[in-house]
Parts: sequence; C-alpha cells; structure tokens
Amino acid sequence: MNEIRKQLTLFVEKSNENIEKIRAEFNPIQYNLISCHITLCREDEIEPIEKIIKRIKAIHLKKPISIKLNRAERCAGGKGVLLPATENNIEFRELRETILGTKLIKEQFPHVTLMHPRNSTCNEKIFTEIKKQELPTELFFHKISLIEQRNGGKWNVIEEYTIVNNNIS
Repeated sequence: MNEIRKQLTLFVEKSNENIEKIRAEFNPIQYNLISCHITLCREDEIEPIEKIIKRIKAIHLKKPISIKLNRAERCAGGKGVLLPATENNIEFRELRETILGTKLIKEQFPHVTLMHPRNSTCNEKIFTEIKKQELPTELFFHKISLIEQRNGGKWNVIEEYTIVNNNIS
C-alpha cells in the first residue's frame, strides 16, 4: 500500500541548535524523519491543494510570523516532551485562516515536539536534562513548506513559499 501524507509546515531555523541537540540525543528516530518544525496545516485540511497553494502564494507579510513559546513540558502521559506556544497565537491563527480561506473549524495549537511519544520515551532523568537546556522563547518564520511523507518514511520538502515581502514599505 502506498500511503502519502502532505502537510504545511513552519520549519525552525537551524540556529536553534539546542532544540536539535535534544531531538538528536533523546528522539533520534523523529530527528531523522523530519527537521524541527511547527505543523501549520494537517493533511485533512489542505484539499484541494491547488486552492491552498494559490492562497499561500498571495501572502505578502511585512514581518515574519512570530510564535512565543512556554517552557518544555511532558505530554502523552509523560512519554513525550514539547515546547508549547503561549496562548496568544493570533498571527498563527490568522495565517491558518488565510491559507484555509475560512474561519477555523478546528484549532491547531502550535508547538515544537522535542520527543515524539510515538518513537521515544521520556523519563524524569531525561526531562531534568532537557529543562537544563537554554531553549528559545520565541521563533520567527519567513516561509511555509509543503512537505510529503511516503509510507511512514522521511518527510521531504515538495515546495517552499516565502511569505515575507521585504520590499513592502
């Protein structure tokens, strides 16, 4: 069976090396499947894809999307670890509404997954080590990536769309 999944993603810049260090050490499976990111729209939201891409190409922001983050917390019964966004995510919500062309039917809560519960297990020792790391409190995004996964394998970038127009005065 050939299962193909597509999503819209905001990739975290490589300059956040502490995030990637944590992911590589404590969740190497997920680290090798996909770079650190915040999921913008899941596969069930982006059909028909042609209309979605047209809306993305029409986005010309004056500044990058900003997402403020809280401290690391455990999730999924303690198996996983994430950096949840703060509650005020107006820019993220408005970007989703623009892309989807409608008011949101379901909310997507932005977060960075440090340890995915599907393929890692956190314990108190690991979580204590993660909490010692200096992690970002805010992330900025200049582009949206359309990504694809085939049969549970590595996620690949199909297309990237720059959403910040530095020429706007």
